[in-house]
Amino acid sequence: MALRLVRRTTEIAALERGSRVPHPDPVLDRFLDELWAVEGLARLTLDAYRQDLSALSVWLGARGTTLAAANRSDLLAFLGARMQSGSRPKSVARWLSSQRRFYRFLVAAGLRRDDPTARIDAPSIGRPLPDSLSESQVEALLAAPGTVTPIGLRDRAMLELLYATGLRVSELVTLEQSQVNPRQGVLRVTGKGSRERLVPMGEEAGDWMARYFREARPELMRGRPPTEAVFVTRRGTGMTRQAFWYRIKQHAAAAGIPVDLSPHTLRHAFATHLLDHGADLRVVQMLLGHSSLSTTQIYTHVARARLQALHARHHPRG
Repeated sequence: MALRLVRRTTEIAALERGSRVPHPDPVLDRFLDELWAVEGLARLTLDAYRQDLSALSVWLGARGTTLAAANRSDLLAFLGARMQSGSRPKSVARWLSSQRRFYRFLVAAGLRRDDPTARIDAPSIGRPLPDSLSESQVEALLAAPGTVTPIGLRDRAMLELLYATGLRVSELVTLEQSQVNPRQGVLRVTGKGSRERLVPMGEEAGDWMARYFREARPELMRGRPPTEAVFVTRRGTGMTRQAFWYRIKQHAAAAGIPVDLSPHTLRHAFATHLLDHGADLRVVQMLLGHSSLSTTQIYTHVARARLQALHARHHPRG
């Protein structure tokens, strides 16, 4: 009964939008019943499956076949028609995903002997390139905090360290004093999967960290209970990810940076600028704490761009 109400609501909404409501397909209804009764999928998810598969059902009907009887050629023709009409690969991949689940259900229920989607490859979507900053934008961001106050000095040290090491923001705000080795100029960081790595701070960030420990942190901790947290608030407690992100946005606005920053923007800038200056991809992988090189390979666009620029500059036919 509940699923029937969901269907009816979907049909009413379609009529209000002026959309065509396809004739109910009993096999599709059985599939949606299964998703609702056994897996407890939400209404919006069920609506999405119904919309995708109903569109396929209407298209197949015009070709003289049905959802239950469609073959691999029918499905390839449908997906090809969608792509030719301007649909993006992400949308086509979603339709194929809906079809895979539907036909696997038919096979499991004994309604078909074969899965027509088994030998259909999903379109390549590609991973989006992360937002980054130019080197001049990073310099402006790092210079934004006023270092005459303990809070400003703390923020400068945090930004310098974040850019110098490529730490995740969560790794930065949970950093403890025992993880900082100022004599060797390295951090011992525990990242995802409890994996430890040593990350060099660099001279500039090391100098700002030393000044923070010498001037700002004692002032912020005055009269407060001791804590192992490296970066602390006015209340003497450890910084949170949300609080630091709020501070970054304030400093970015003050620096006039138009880029829509994310919590990982400086981490991406760290990786991008290292590669831009000739660092090896595997070294960047180790510094970022990626378990697989494939995760780091999203930054290879930087290496390709650098090679293209070098070719254009130095090759006689560049």
